[in-house]
Amino acid sequence: MLSLIIRKIWVVLITALLLSVIVFILLRLIPSDPLGMMLPPSATHEDAEVLRQALGMDGSIAKQYGVWLQNAVQGDLGRSIFFREPVTALIKTALPATLELAMVSLVMALLIAIPGGVILYKFEGRKLEIPADFLLVVLLSVPSFLWGIILIVVLGVTFPILPFMGQLDPSFSVPRVTGFLLIDTLLAGQWAAWWDALRHLLLPAFALALSFSPIIARVLRSSLIEIATEPYVNVARLRGVSERRILWGHMFKNAALPTLTLLGVQFGFLFGGTLLIEVIFSFPGLGNLMVQAIKNFDLPLIQGVALVFCLLVLGVNFCVDGLYTALNPKLRQA
Repeated sequence: MLSLIIRKIWVVLITALLLSVIVFILLRLIPSDPLGMMLPPSATHEDAEVLRQALGMDGSIAKQYGVWLQNAVQGDLGRSIFFREPVTALIKTALPATLELAMVSLVMALLIAIPGGVILYKFEGRKLEIPADFLLVVLLSVPSFLWGIILIVVLGVTFPILPFMGQLDPSFSVPRVTGFLLIDTLLAGQWAAWWDALRHLLLPAFALALSFSPIIARVLRSSLIEIATEPYVNVARLRGVSERRILWGHMFKNAALPTLTLLGVQFGFLFGGTLLIEVIFSFPGLGNLMVQAIKNFDLPLIQGVALVFCLLVLGVNFCVDGLYTALNPKLRQA
């Protein structure tokens, strides 16, 4: 098991390295000069060269990447051209908001997908199967950003039930301890601020969950249908075990394994979906930071955020693989 973990860690590191090389090279091939934003209109060619040399952008792409990688290993991802602050500090400020949004979205998606998958399995071969499949296809066809717009129009404007701008009402002041607003409000004992932060999270998290949960429910339903014909299920029925106990005590545990694998893969798309959702809801996370970096052609910030997104997705997949191995006796024995 230890050797397997070490191999998987090496795979994660090599993948992250390759992706950083690809992102670094592609950004350098774009026909645009980010230094133009940092120089005044009266700047001369000599001024541009001095600034380019100061930022380490005067050498070849290979030399620039070597310098960047050496600094990145030490936790220095460069300095933002637009914000004029260290990239690491900007990411450290924005990352907790995105993680908080993603985790709440994941919980909401599971609360929708698990009962939904079981209900779809129960509808198999019944009159409600076709309407249920049609509803599932409709949900799969709507992207997360469109769900965000719909939720803003319905629950934010037409029926002003939930806030849809920002992360917290400006009237609250919460000291930053962990960076996770739901935790910091609890540590400060500000229950009203905690409730307000949760209400600000509900709409963007629900928009992500609505686009994330249908595929999970569909795979869970398919797994349950396949497992329903297994010999141990038929033996349990012959022994007089109730269908409810067979479903939750025997079938669900095995059906959850392929669903867990898909969950790890789809979680990467969930992180990608936060980019547009954070822009729509003015949520101060990594996605919003990335959009601002792209809009201002801020190369160091784009590279830093892309690397963090990559590491997050790889980390989640690593954890899911480990959990899958721990839950599957055959893989543990292998």
